Amino acid sequence: MEPLPLYSAPRRQLSQDVASYVREQIISGRKRKDDFFRIEAIAKAMQISSTPVREGLLLLQLEGFVKLEPRRGFRVVGVSRQDVHDIFWTQALLAGELAARAAKAMSVEDCARLEELVAQHVAAVERGSEAEHTRLAHLFHRAINLGANSPRLAILLGTLTKQLPNRFYGMIEGQVKGALDYHPRIFAAVKARDGEAARGLMQEHLMSGGEMLIAYLEGQDIWREDDPAMKEVQA
Repeated sequence: MEPLPLYSAPRRQLSQDVASYVREQIISGRKRKDDFFRIEAIAKAMQISSTPVREGLLLLQLEGFVKLEPRRGFRVVGVSRQDVHDIFWTQALLAGELAARAAKAMSVEDCARLEELVAQHVAAVERGSEAEHTRLAHLFHRAINLGANSPRLAILLGTLTKQLPNRFYGMIEGQVKGALDYHPRIFAAVKARDGEAARGLMQEHLMSGGEMLIAYLEGQDIWREDDPAMKEVQA
């Protein structure tokens, strides 16, 4: 008999759900630097057992969001402006390369599907359906990433994108307008087989999104404690 896998698929999914839940708490500013997460409290809030909660928190420790302190729980390490900038900068490099490769590799059928996603995204924005246009924007990027025929590079990019909750993108002022501006131009570059144009546009698109997210988070005062002026006032 073959040995059973170490983790079942449902439990893996639960631990990922916990990681997403905790990331959102941190990125939104509901949990601040040096606050603590306790396994029992998260398990109760999510109505799940403590095992996937611990696994999810350990995943976030690997990502640098939290740190386990014995007998106290998982302390929030925090996310700095530079952290957010670096995440988007790295995403932009990888996504730009994937877009350049997709411009050379995508078939006529793939391009037709990409054009359809652009049109559906515009229609969803016009209807005011936030959940739908957020989903379609994600599918647009996913189609390009898969169309590059570079699965390992796409996996690396996927690992980075998980570090910032998807729900923020539909909330950020200017982000939806940015997608409406960039997606048709990225599609046109891919269709024209212009890899360098696709690379440049994708990088600009992601970096502008990063700047918008930083501005949004500054508006939430999540870095207030790191402001030298605030430290002087508190002193």
